[in-house]
Order: sequence, then structure tokens, then C-alpha cells
Amino acid sequence: MAALWTLSLLLSACLLWPACSALTPPAELPQPRNLPPSLGFNSSDGSLSVDLPLALRVFSVDYHHVQAPFEIVLWIMLASLAKLGFHWSGRVPAVVPESCLLIMVGLLVGGVIYGVRHSAPPTLSAKAFFLFLLPPIVLDAGYFLPGKLFFENLGTILWYAVLGTLWNVLGIGLSLYGVCLLAPGSLGDISLLHCLLFGSLIAAVDPVAVLSVFQEMHVNDQLHILVFGESLLNDAVTVVLYKLFESFLRLPSVSGLDVLLGGCRVFVVGLGGLFVGFFFGLLAALTSRFTYRAQVIAPLFVFLYSYLSYLTSEMLHLSGIMAIVTCAVTMKQYVEANVSERSKTSIQYFLKMWSSVSETLIFIFLGVSTIQDVHMWSWSFVCSTLLLCLVWRATGVLLLTAVVNKLRRNTVTFRDQFIIAYGGLRGAICFSLVFLIDDFPKKRLFITTTIVVILFTVFVQGMTIKPLVELLDVKRKKRALPTVSEEIHSRLIDHLLAGIEDVVGYWGQHYWKDKFEQFNKKYLRRFLIHEDHQAPSSILRVYQELERRDQRGDEEAPPLVDPRSQSRPLLPEEMDSIRRILSRNLQNFNNKTPAYSRHTLHQDATMDRTRKPLYRHQSLGERSMSNTQGGDGEFSGSRRVRAGLSRSHTVCSMSPRPAPQESPVPAATSQTRGLVDLESSAARKEQVSPQQQAPAGRTPKKQLSFVLENEKQ
Repeated sequence: MAALWTLSLLLSACLLWPACSALTPPAELPQPRNLPPSLGFNSSDGSLSVDLPLALRVFSVDYHHVQAPFEIVLWIMLASLAKLGFHWSGRVPAVVPESCLLIMVGLLVGGVIYGVRHSAPPTLSAKAFFLFLLPPIVLDAGYFLPGKLFFENLGTILWYAVLGTLWNVLGIGLSLYGVCLLAPGSLGDISLLHCLLFGSLIAAVDPVAVLSVFQEMHVNDQLHILVFGESLLNDAVTVVLYKLFESFLRLPSVSGLDVLLGGCRVFVVGLGGLFVGFFFGLLAALTSRFTYRAQVIAPLFVFLYSYLSYLTSEMLHLSGIMAIVTCAVTMKQYVEANVSERSKTSIQYFLKMWSSVSETLIFIFLGVSTIQDVHMWSWSFVCSTLLLCLVWRATGVLLLTAVVNKLRRNTVTFRDQFIIAYGGLRGAICFSLVFLIDDFPKKRLFITTTIVVILFTVFVQGMTIKPLVELLDVKRKKRALPTVSEEIHSRLIDHLLAGIEDVVGYWGQHYWKDKFEQFNKKYLRRFLIHEDHQAPSSILRVYQELERRDQRGDEEAPPLVDPRSQSRPLLPEEMDSIRRILSRNLQNFNNKTPAYSRHTLHQDATMDRTRKPLYRHQSLGERSMSNTQGGDGEFSGSRRVRAGLSRSHTVCSMSPRPAPQESPVPAATSQTRGLVDLESSAARKEQVSPQQQAPAGRTPKKQLSFVLENEKQ
């Protein structure tokens, strides 16, 4: 731990050295005499025109040649070491959020730079933030967005993000204008449009700060997706409103037509970014279809198309956040189906690393940029802004939730509402926007107020939200990975609800989800996914995905197997046999048995087909069991049970190794087919040759096979 902080101090000294060397006046170069003009001196006055070395230098330093990349690497190294030291600091991570510690490190570094240089330290420019640091964070959030939860709660998320943001912007802006009217002496030169502009940027809930806090608490999935989705889309709305009010400020006068056109511009900017992201997402998926011969460059297209969608939207003055999120959500399922396992791992780890570095740099520079000479203080304006941000967000969440709970099956509880209102953390979004305001007398007051609100929300609310979650006993999320059975039952319920909605004539979310899945399977997947990568069975795809998760390992999930169990681990050959048999059985089951689908209910489910047996894995204990003659009682019992069956069922037949060859089974009644199976099995047992019988002292091995039969009514 001490070594990490020592390295951080050394890096801080390296960052200070260029600043200190810049303050030192350069030594005057000696003027050589009586040199010819060919060496770069003017022949008339002998002044130096070109710097030429007088002798060959063995060692030299040229810092200005590598200044920009060298300082960038040092800043990234300092931020990474600070983050590494945070995770090695004992019980500190359990009390202090990571974002708070990074801001404190930035404050320390900024104070040291200010003390040495006696001038303001370097600040994070808004251009660098919006073009280089924000896109990786939003791309990571969109690519790993839980799609099912997000689209199930999309209406509530949009309700909070759009109407809630308008509520906060108008409420804070109008209230601050009232405060300015009450104090005409110090705040009288702040206009209504300036107050609305400041309200639009201070209402921006930062997804970076929200994610860094909520990921450490492991709240339930519904609460997490509501807070995360609202903060993600809230930024898009606030940036659009900020640019709208900024345009109003540059007009000589604002008319009613301008307000109407501004409202139309909000929808154009949001929907335009949505369509740009969707276009580039489909383009990325189509490109990944042809990368199977060059898998090494497949991850590159994910980053290029995503960043290109963001830059294109910014170029067209559309919402870049909406574009990159839509692009990531659109291309994920198709890209992952086309690329190899190594490419998937590369995409996942690079996105996490890229977003983590950007997030760390943002919090470091938030602390560094706080040490400035441009602060202006006003107790009435600063305290009013802080109070109004809390009050308007709380009332907005309560009122909007009261309305949306009347339309939701799973209502948002009061505890969840409190966490949503209390989790409105501000961060780098509003800090970068406040520096973009055109110069006017109270700009420094806006900057100071924004810094105070950010520090209060990150430190006070960020440090107390985790104890409040534990005090209120907010439901936590299930940390175990889902099993194949859970996935299958979840899909069965989705199909069942979609069928019920179709029968009763209700076009709900399950109905539209089922329509999209049908369209996706019929058109999009065939066009965007290579033929060799299309899995023949949806159940097999679920099994393969869970197997990949198990092989990749989830750091947040505990082991699914109880470590206290005394069962022996399976051998490698047994695991290979399980995977091979399960994959073959799933494919045969999907091909032979028509799955439930309301689109294919008119087909004859009892059609005669030649069915292959579904083999069950044989453990070592079963292979060593003796083949005794006690099976006649079991067969006689099964004969009595089969006499009353008229539906599809499973017959367990016992046969010696090698397994019997598959042969077509003609259609018959259930009772006749059961007798034929049992009699043929008994006949095979009687016709065993002496060469096939087990020698003395060894019992023959047996094999169990399951034959799925589809009976006619």
C-alpha cells in the first residue's frame, strides 16, 4: 500500500516538473564568433539564424518532442495507481465510494500544482470530455445493458427521463429566477434564460457517478435498471435542452414561434440520434458477418462503428448519447453470434478497461479543476440551488411514480422511490457544460455553484446511500447465475403471456416482443448472421450461453455448487460425454418434437416421424452395475401403466451393449406400441449369443436409452 502511494507521489512530481521547468528562464546561449555564413549565421551582423550544435552530443533531452503523449500517459498512470491503491486500502472501499477517493486525489494533486506554479492547474476541457472520455463510458453502459429488463421497464424509464427532466429543469430554473428577483442587489443581472440554462445543466444526473455507486451496492434488478436507465437518457435530454436555451440566449428576442420550433427541435435531435445509432448498429452487424476469415479484426469494427455513430450525430447536431447507446444495443446480439469466443472476450475486456480509465480520469480532473482562481461566492444562490435540486427531484419522483404505478403490475415501492430520488448524483456532465456558457458577469458564480453541488452529491449522498439501503432493507439482486431450467421456464412464461395477450386482444409488451422475435428470426438473423453461426435450437443457444458464462467465470456470482457437498468432481471424459449427449439430445428434441408456438398451432402435432432415441449420460457407477434379471417386474409394471396412457410419454428400455441400431417405428396405438417395444426388448435379451455374454466373475454392462414417442389420441 505504501509503495502505491509512493509511486503516485513520484508521478505527481513528474507532472510538476514540466510546469516548474517552464517557469525557469532559459540560459542564454553563447554567441559564437567568426563563424562562416554557411553554418547558419547572418554574415552582416553575426546573429544566429538556425540552432546548430557546435559539437556532437552524446546525450540530450528533448521533452517538448514528447510532451503531449508523455503527460497523458503520466495522468493515466496516476489515475490507475490511485484506483489500485483504493482497492488495497482495507476497509475504506466499504465506507467511501471510489469516486470520492478519486476526487480527493485530484484535489490533492491540484493543490500541489497550484502551490508550486502559483497559477491554476490544467482543467479538463469540454471538448476533450465530450469527444474522448464520455463515449467509452456510454458505449460500455449500452453494450452491457440488460436488454430484457430495460425494454420491460422502458415506459417507466422514459417517463422519468423525459418528464422528470423537464420537471426538474423548469422547476429549478423558475425557482432560481425568483431567488434572483428577491436579491436584486447581488443577483439582479441574471435573466430568466440564464436561470433556465443553468437549470438544464444542473439537472443532469451523471451516469458515471451513479454507476460507480450503485454497482457496489448490488440493489435489485428493477431498481438498478430504473436508476441507470433514467440517468443514461437524462443526459441526452439535458444536453438537448441546454443547447436549446443556449440558442435562445443568442437570439435578439424570443417569440412564440421560436418556442414551438424549439420543442420540435428537441424531438428531432432525440429521434435523429436514435436512427443514426440504429443504422450504424445494423451496419456493424452486417460487417461482422464477413469477418469469419479474419477474426483478429472483428472487435475493431465494434469500436469503430460505435464511435462513428457518436461523431456523426455530433456533426449533425443530434444526440450523440442516444446514437451510441442505440448502436450498442442494436449490434450486440448479431455481433456476438458472428465473432469467435476470443473476440467476444476481447470486446468485453477492452470495453471495461476503456470505460474504467475514462471514468477514473474524469473524477481525477474533477478534483484538479476545482482548484481555480475564478470562483465567486453567493450564499443565497448556492444554498438555494442545493436545496432546490433535492426538493424538485424528490417531488418529481413521488408524483411521477404515483401516476406510473397505476399502469405497472410490479409497482415501485416507497423505498425504491426514496433511493431513486436520493441517487440523483451530479458529475462531469454538468461540470463540462457550465464551462461552455458564453461569458457574462455571473459565469464564475455558476461554476462555483456547480462544483459545490457536485461535491455535495458525490460525497454526502454517495457516502450515505449505501447505509440507507441497508437501513431501509432494500431488496438486493440475486447474485447466482441462472440455470438452464430457469431460462427455459422464463421463455415458456413469455410465450404463454404473449399467447394470452393475443387471445384477449390486448397489445401489451409480450405481444410486441413476440412479434419482434418472429420478425428477427425470419429476416434479421438470416441477413445479419452467417449461416455457420446460426444455432439450430433456441434451447441449445441458451445452453451454450450458460456454458460460456461458466467457462468465463462471473466475478460477482458465487459458485452454483455448494462447496460443502461431498460429491466427487466429474472426470474430463465424463464432462465431454455430457456436453456431447446433451447437445445431440437438444437438437434431436427440437427437430423431432414441435415446440409450443402460437404461430404453428394449426399444424398436426401428432405427425408420424422417425425418431431417434435420446441417450442419457452413463456415470461410472452405472457402467459397473450388473445386468441382473430383475427387470421383468419393472417391465410388467410399466406395461400396466402404459395401458392407460394416450399422450406422449417416455419409455425406459434396457438393452445390453452395444446399443441397438435405430429403425423406423410405424404408427400404432399406444397399447400396441408399448407391447411391441417390450416384446422386442425381451426377444433381444433371449437371443444374446454366448460370445456376447459376460465371462464368469464379471457382470455385463447395461445402457439406458430414452425413446420419446408421440402417440395419437
